[in-house]
Parts: sequence; C-alpha cells; structure tokens
Amino acid sequence: MKNNLAERRAGRNWTQAELAAALGVSRQTIISIEREKFDPSLPLAFLIARTFGCSIEEIFSAE
Repeated sequence: MKNNLAERRAGRNWTQAELAAALGVSRQTIISIEREKFDPSLPLAFLIARTFGCSIEEIFSAE
C-alpha cells in the first residue's frame, strides 16, 4: 500500500519516535509503514488519519 506518511510527518517536524509515541506504537512500526513494508490495521490507519486531521485515503492508497 502506498502512503505519504513520511512527508506528512516531516511537514510537522515530527521524528519517527514522536509520531510513534503519539500513536502508541513502536518506532519500528512507523519505519515499516513509511517504507511500505507493513500495512497498518484499520484502527491504526484511522488513528493516523485523525492525528493528521485528514481522511485515510489522503494518506494511504492501494496503488
């Protein structure tokens, strides 16, 4: 699954560790999502979208 999580995170000047803490996941989870090696669960995807104030579709796409 394609995503723009790294760009959105960088746009807020957040580190991977800061985003991970805000979401209650490990830094490794953020790294894996950003590298498109891991697709988040639906609850985590909703939490990520809510954290950035947008819809899931604005962050993730099924390309």
